[in-house]
Amino acid sequence: WEGLSFDEAKRGNEAILIFAVVIIFVYMVLAAQYESFLLPLAVMLSLPAGVFGSFLLLKGFGLANDIYAQVGLVMLVGLLGKNAVLIVEFAIQKHRAGATVLQAAMEGAVVRFRPILMTSFALIAGLIPLVFASGPGKIGNRTIGSAAAGGMLLGTICGVLVIPGLYYIFGRISERTQYVKNQEENPLTEEIDDNV
Repeated sequence: WEGLSFDEAKRGNEAILIFAVVIIFVYMVLAAQYESFLLPLAVMLSLPAGVFGSFLLLKGFGLANDIYAQVGLVMLVGLLGKNAVLIVEFAIQKHRAGATVLQAAMEGAVVRFRPILMTSFALIAGLIPLVFASGPGKIGNRTIGSAAAGGMLLGTICGVLVIPGLYYIFGRISERTQYVKNQEENPLTEEIDDNV
């Protein structure tokens, strides 16, 4: 190995490290947003379906798992995470308003179904020219387009079915577990706004 090939071979396993850092970063942001260590798992466990769809379409088109596919996977974490956050955030608000965890999960799935499908299928439609690109650089365009489109398609279809169930499971566990005794439910920022 020499030159560019030597550098690629030497840095080959860094993709796994980068992907792990992305997952940890997303988890920590969600844990801070939801003020819970359990509820972000409903979002994080919805991601593997999208990653599987990404690799499935790459394999179907005979494309390699290279840097372009890995950029598509990192992008996919954000896009599929956004879909899950739409359902989970709505369900959390409904649960805090007095609904049971099951009612909140079901209403979140129903209310957020159309916006998730609209944004996801619009993105997939925008990726179709990349999937079928031709000319110079077509392999890179096809790889990043296929990774993102396959992941979004399977991740969206599985996500709208799985995310409410994941929220129900982790919402019930979170409901039974109180880590801080006499904890106030209202976030600190809302108390400050009320006092001003």
